[in-house]
Amino acid sequence: MEQPNHRRGMKLAVLAVLGLAGLAVAWWLWRSHGGDLRGLVDRGLTQVREMGAVTFFALMAVLPALGCPLTVFTLTAGPVFAPTLGMPMVLLLVWLSLALNLALSYWLARHALRPWLARLMSWLGYTLPEVKVSDHRGMVILVRVTPGPPYVLQSYLLGLAGIPFGTYFFISWVISSLYACAFVLFGDALMQGRGKMVLVAVGLFAALTVGVQLLRRHYRRRKEKVGA
Repeated sequence: MEQPNHRRGMKLAVLAVLGLAGLAVAWWLWRSHGGDLRGLVDRGLTQVREMGAVTFFALMAVLPALGCPLTVFTLTAGPVFAPTLGMPMVLLLVWLSLALNLALSYWLARHALRPWLARLMSWLGYTLPEVKVSDHRGMVILVRVTPGPPYVLQSYLLGLAGIPFGTYFFISWVISSLYACAFVLFGDALMQGRGKMVLVAVGLFAALTVGVQLLRRHYRRRKEKVGA
């Protein structure tokens, strides 16, 4: 998935502008609430809680397929709903939302928005690979564990590449769910001030990172041997 230099530069410029705009909005919100960041966060979580679990997890199933960062939901699900639903139920709902989101993203990429998404990927500089049947599983793993494309673009790339739904879905679900659990636990521990649980979540992140790098290295070596 090579990216020409001018397209890479364009992407970086767009991301920089969006990042600066986001920082400006965050600063304005913080100033407008008297600099009380904790109070602002608490009010935001209260509004999300009033939204209700059904609406929250329904939005989690849909919006990340349209480009909304998944972490918006995984970092807030724990502190908002764990006190009433319990952490096991929150994690279960996160997994179900991810399953629906992966299915929706695949359908958008393979059918509903395929021509438009193909042009978008080309504009972003991503070349759709021709994947052999024997490489389908390895392709999904490499895309999911390789840093770079955001979660939604990973799903679109795999759908556009013609990966069978079953292979795409189950591998993506397992990998995404592991990261989602770590984010949910981290967000809940951070907001509740539970230092030990924060360390547990950080340790889970570290273990996932090491495991991901080992898995990525394994499949790259395997692909090189096959190519040789």
